[in-house]
Amino acid sequence: MTRLIVAAGGGGDAVAAAMLHAALYGDEDPTVILTYAWDRLLVDPVPGPRGTDDFTGLEPLTPAVWKVPAGARPIAPAGSTLPRLAAELPHTLALIDPRHGAEGVVRQLEELVTHLRPTSIDLLDVGGDVLARGDEPTLKSPLADSLTLAACGQVNAPIRLLVAGPGLDGELAHDDLRNQLGTLVHTFTAEDTEPISAILEWHPSEATGMLAAAARGVRGTCEVRDAGLPIPLTDESPTIHEVDVDEALSRNELARAIVSTTTLDEVEALSREICGFCEIDYERSKAFRLQGQKPTMLDPESALRQLAEFEAEARSRGVTHTTFRHLTEILNLDGSQRDDLRRLLISSRPEQHAAPLWSVNQ
Repeated sequence: MTRLIVAAGGGGDAVAAAMLHAALYGDEDPTVILTYAWDRLLVDPVPGPRGTDDFTGLEPLTPAVWKVPAGARPIAPAGSTLPRLAAELPHTLALIDPRHGAEGVVRQLEELVTHLRPTSIDLLDVGGDVLARGDEPTLKSPLADSLTLAACGQVNAPIRLLVAGPGLDGELAHDDLRNQLGTLVHTFTAEDTEPISAILEWHPSEATGMLAAAARGVRGTCEVRDAGLPIPLTDESPTIHEVDVDEALSRNELARAIVSTTTLDEVEALSREICGFCEIDYERSKAFRLQGQKPTMLDPESALRQLAEFEAEARSRGVTHTTFRHLTEILNLDGSQRDDLRRLLISSRPEQHAAPLWSVNQ
């Protein structure tokens, strides 16, 4: 017996899927986590999601679905966290390839359902932007979630949509999501985070990091992303709610529009038309800007001085925590220097490490 969890947005949703499995299912059944290879520019300098042709070492599960084993490698200059995740998780990671639009993802899902005959299928989204209409001013990255929702809505199998950490992705506020959330399925605890504890120390996902921190009891306001977005950490942050897939589709205009797409280009065009933007365009623009910038070398004395200045300014705005990913960008460091920065800060001020976040309170 096998369970299938679809990580709606890829990245941190795949890590959260492992936490979900531990919390709801324990070790009773093996699990396949179907996820995008879509890491942001701190990890992958190539904009957009990776397809099967961007890796070596993938292994076939079905004609359209490929497993990402620990020995797989992204082809330079692309980067991916999936091989390392595969090495550290007991689950099978399978790749969502969005290059053939919603129809291609439907084909992948149908083949997996036929091949695995899963006990259950969960579509997991951390934050809740899968429930966006498409016109919200705070919406930043609807494409991946809308694509997986559009595909799941066409599969002839029971699929449960789960929203974990409502509001933690900073796209829709929890108050805006409240009326869309269904039954409370579970509230994550510190014990639930143990299976991914080591992963959270290196994985750059901010939303899943905040989800785990909230499960461990952290409360306050966490500043994230390159724009410094404030995210409240409340008693609602570690919760998981079920949402009806059809209701989500009726609300998500982009998901409805892309159900018949056969290419990623079509999905991008419809995102621009309906939402007014495409997140891959943002990544392309940012990647172009970064090409002309030389990252600052990590100088411990300078980094600690800049950190103190940032912390004082952040506290004045009511911020209590931030992520190491955000600090890496604040200090104009390259993504490869994130781990070095993290080790420097924890060794210098261990009392401020609210794992996996950083407390700005002294």
